[in-house]
Amino acid sequence: MAKRILIADDEPNIVISLEFLLKREGYDVDVAQNGAEALVRIRANRPDMAILDVMMPQRNGFEVCQELRADPEFADLRIMMLTAKGRDTEVSKGLALGADVYMTKPFSTRELVAKVKALMDRA
Repeated sequence: MAKRILIADDEPNIVISLEFLLKREGYDVDVAQNGAEALVRIRANRPDMAILDVMMPQRNGFEVCQELRADPEFADLRIMMLTAKGRDTEVSKGLALGADVYMTKPFSTRELVAKVKALMDRA
């Protein structure tokens, strides 16, 4: 069975490219347009990994990450923060809240796919 990844980002161009890349690698992909929708879809569909943008409407990626890490039910969920916010303080905050990986936009598609595979192989 293919591993499932949720992409939560409010930028359609990012979502389209990530969805294409990850489906090409054999992953099932689900998409959320904002943080609140991401939480609903994660609870309903139980993905193996979530890729969260920090700056999203309704709930930001930091809030989503923090809520998921506070729930023991999602202890095994891998979380990647993918955002334009790349200052050291934001990176530290994302990792402190429980993200497994923090990548900044613009990103190398090859590097992103490699990091996704590494996280998925860790399971």
